[in-house]
Amino acid sequence: MGMLKEFKEFAMKGNIVDLAVAVIIGGAFGKIVTAFTDSLIMPVISLLMGKGGVSDLTVAVNGTVFPVGNFLQAVIDFILVAFVLFLVIKVMNARKKQVVEAPAAPAEDIVLLREIRDELRKK
Repeated sequence: MGMLKEFKEFAMKGNIVDLAVAVIIGGAFGKIVTAFTDSLIMPVISLLMGKGGVSDLTVAVNGTVFPVGNFLQAVIDFILVAFVLFLVIKVMNARKKQVVEAPAAPAEDIVLLREIRDELRKK
C-alpha cells in the first residue's frame, strides 16, 4: 500500500495537476485552430488558388504523386498555434513586469518615524 500512497502524493502535487490541465486545454485549443483553418483560412486559399483546397494539392514527379497539401495544412495550423501562444506569453510577461515593479517608496511620515526610532535606539 505504501507505493499507492506515494503515487497519490506525487500525482496530486501542483505541478502535475497544472501540467495535466495544460495538456487538456492545449488539445482543445488545437481542435479550435484546426476548425478555424479548415473552415475559414483554407477556403480563402482555395479561392485564391482556384483548386478544391490546400489538402488537394499534389506534386507529381515521374508518375509518383506527393500529397503536399496535407503537410501545408499542418504547417499553417502549427504557425497559427505558435503565433497565438506567442501573443499569450507576451501578454503574460507584460503583466508580470507590472506586478514585479519596485514597491513604492514609503510615505514621508513613515520615513520620519523610522529615523526617530533609529535615533532613539542609539541612546
